[in-house]
Formats: sequence, structure tokens, C-alpha cells
Amino acid sequence: MNKGELISSVAAAAGITKGQATDAVNAVFGNIESCIKGGDKAAFVGFGTFQTTRRAARDGRNPATGATIKIPAKTLVKFKAGKALTEAVN
Repeated sequence: MNKGELISSVAAAAGITKGQATDAVNAVFGNIESCIKGGDKAAFVGFGTFQTTRRAARDGRNPATGATIKIPAKTLVKFKAGKALTEAVN
């Protein structure tokens, strides 16, 4: 499912227009993004939790030449599925 299909599904399920569903979906995604950008968790009981983690800078190797390279620090987004979602999929 992509974003367009999600919008169509939300519109049909809620009995609203696609424009209203687009606004709703964009608002949800925007709020999740703002929340995790600020360092907080976005937790949805039964669905899952979005959060950020920090990966430290480290040394790596270029596999072609074997040269050592510096890999910069980076912030990652992680999602952990909730129990209900995991059970629904299995």
C-alpha cells in the first residue's frame, strides 16, 4: 500500500472526501515526524512505536581498496511493532 492507496482507503472507511482524507493522513504523518524529530517517542498501543536512535561515528573499510574510511554519526528512525500488530500478521 502506498500513500495514495492509504488516502483512498481512509476516505472510503470514514465516508469523507479524498481531499479531507489527504489532509488527515498528512497531519498524522506530520505529527509523527515532528514528535520523533524532537527526540520523543510516538507510541500507538496495539500498532507500534516510532523513535530515533543515534549511531556513533565509526571507522569502516572500503571493500574494493581496503582503505579505512570515516563513517559519520547519524540519527536513525526505528519502528517496533506492537503486540497486536505482530499477532495480526502471524
